[in-house]
Amino acid sequence: MTLRTGHVGLNVTDLGRSLAFYRDLLGFTLLTEGKEEGRRFALLGDGERLTLALWEQAGQPFDGDRSGLHHLALEVDSVERVREYEEALREYGAEFAYDGVVAHREGASSGGIFFHDPDGIRLEICAPSGAEDAPAPNGSAPTCGFF
Repeated sequence: MTLRTGHVGLNVTDLGRSLAFYRDLLGFTLLTEGKEEGRRFALLGDGERLTLALWEQAGQPFDGDRSGLHHLALEVDSVERVREYEEALREYGAEFAYDGVVAHREGASSGGIFFHDPDGIRLEICAPSGAEDAPAPNGSAPTCGFF
């Protein structure tokens, strides 16, 4: 049996702010929410299956210098869909690591956008093809590894 990712859990500093970001901006469906003080959480998914859990347990923003989560990659069907998310995220004021869609590495057809959530957690929205003409910011090294 091969393991596969079931869901991802993220610690956040402000559940309301993060819920608005992941639900309203990125389109996750709220499956259930815990509102008890000191135990606030939100379980998000595709409407049926749990894919993302938000836990209001962090006292400070994400620190990319510590071991643990490097980034969370979310995949869509097309680069056009990636660009739709990019536009919405720019309107929101999200911080981007690169300007626009970039290739995953030199010569790759896959690529996407790299940005940060309200707590500074590194996120990627990518497509398996359509980024052939996009720049590769880190040459032959994986773009997602160095932002």
